[in-house]
Amino acid sequence: MFRILKKSLQTGVVTGQHPAGAEPSEPVSQEAIEKAKPFRSSLTIHEVDTGSCNACEMEMNALANSVYDVERFGVHIAASPRHADALVVTGPGTVNMERALKDVYKATADPKLVIALGDCAVNCGMFKGSYAVTGPVDRHIPVDVRIPGCPPRPAEILAVLRELRKDRPDSGQ
Repeated sequence: MFRILKKSLQTGVVTGQHPAGAEPSEPVSQEAIEKAKPFRSSLTIHEVDTGSCNACEMEMNALANSVYDVERFGVHIAASPRHADALVVTGPGTVNMERALKDVYKATADPKLVIALGDCAVNCGMFKGSYAVTGPVDRHIPVDVRIPGCPPRPAEILAVLRELRKDRPDSGQ
């Protein structure tokens, strides 16, 4: 025990700088920004997995850790689509999840945003051509924002979420 404590004290702080938010690789459309106006002060998201490899979910989970701390920007994660303003969909549309995705979309109150997260949601990614895949997310529900990447880094996801809320008067942007 003392050996570990001594080593920790000798090593010192080893954490790096906070990762800088990169510019979104695909620009957020003006229509999506206009649609997000009601959510300037607070945006609540609900994540829906429609058959992904879970890499995008891991990056979404990283948004809530102390490094990225998405809640400081007024973005909250809801467990229910009924409490959400935006759906973040990961994975391609699959045969087994097609109906569930449409049900979750209907359960989300209007106005709502749909964000396709990762290459699989945008264009089926590595699952393209699979017998179980019925197509990208926008084939099943209307998509407002696309965040490509396999998986997109948390800083990129955060940059898009901040871009959606950029005209907020109290943000100083």
